[in-house]
Amino acid sequence: MIDFEIPEEDRALLDSIDRMMAREFPPEAYRKADLAHETPWHLLPRMGELGLLALPFPEAWGGLGKDWRSAALVNERLAYHAGIAATLFGTTVSFGGMSLLSYGSEAQKREFLPRLIEGKARFALALTESTAGTDAGAIITSARRIDGGWRINGRKTWISNADAADYLVVACRTDPGSKGSKGVTMLLVPRATQGISMTPLDKVGHHCMPSWDIGFDDVEVGDDAVMGEVGHGFRHAMSTLHYSRASQAANAVGQAQKAVDLALAHAKERRQFGQAIGSFQAVQHKLADMQVRVNQARLVLYHLAWLIATNRPCRLEAAQAKLVASETFQYVTRTGMQIMASAGYSMESDMQRMWRDAGLYTFGEGSSELQRNLIARELGL
Repeated sequence: MIDFEIPEEDRALLDSIDRMMAREFPPEAYRKADLAHETPWHLLPRMGELGLLALPFPEAWGGLGKDWRSAALVNERLAYHAGIAATLFGTTVSFGGMSLLSYGSEAQKREFLPRLIEGKARFALALTESTAGTDAGAIITSARRIDGGWRINGRKTWISNADAADYLVVACRTDPGSKGSKGVTMLLVPRATQGISMTPLDKVGHHCMPSWDIGFDDVEVGDDAVMGEVGHGFRHAMSTLHYSRASQAANAVGQAQKAVDLALAHAKERRQFGQAIGSFQAVQHKLADMQVRVNQARLVLYHLAWLIATNRPCRLEAAQAKLVASETFQYVTRTGMQIMASAGYSMESDMQRMWRDAGLYTFGEGSSELQRNLIARELGL
């Protein structure tokens, strides 16, 4: 039986997050950043100071040696305050840290993990291409052998926070005759390397997390840029997906709970026909369904975190958590907008921002349709 009691040490950590977010990135600062399309990068060093980025990493690398249950709680609490804070935490720990820990070389771990844990190194995963989204095996960006390293050519698109990253984890096809998942290698490329160009992409939501189209024109890196085995990058990337899906699920759950709380507060305060709208059964049922959906998603998330923490297989559960949490986030923000009406539709409302941002979660890092396919496959279909 899974124990859902939160340890006292983790409770203290969550309280410290509440204080940090109130001080460093209160709701009014989030609204301004969203309108200005600015990323609150100052939060990463603050997370490092609190030890948040150190949680899942071994003490040998400067980590705290905690398990993924603590990481999930932290991610969820950050998301409750600000989705972008949870995104910065999740991408740093998952895309950067767990990739390095899982298949980085010893030299790469020594150089990058301590800086990452301090919040002083930023990473972005460059996987998606115009013809390689859900079908990640369709990658055509190439890396060809040169004396002492590799020459990269191609394009990546919809890469989050790429321009501000210190390093790009780039999936490249290193075997010219290969197809699908074979012949792909992960390369750790410094953002400042000559030959990299970036174009910003406009989008509906996630204005604090810019997305970029990236061009690689004869970009050269050394052999020390290879992460893991040459030709096995796709397998390496897939081996860490449960971390990123757990992070995204925690982010969605935290924001979804915030949406329920905003709608609930409005229902208690807004009066129509001489009474609070929360006294009407139609509104009560909407709020009840919203909270039930969030509770379900949270239980699925905590189950996944427990499986990761205890080193158990979790391919089905990772897909399940990502699917349930992302669709719950969309449901509660859509319903919350209906409850709040014009008050939610105002650009001064946090509900409208979460409503816009929620759209990404059902296709980012693997669509809901793909998650259902993965679950069906795990069921033996």
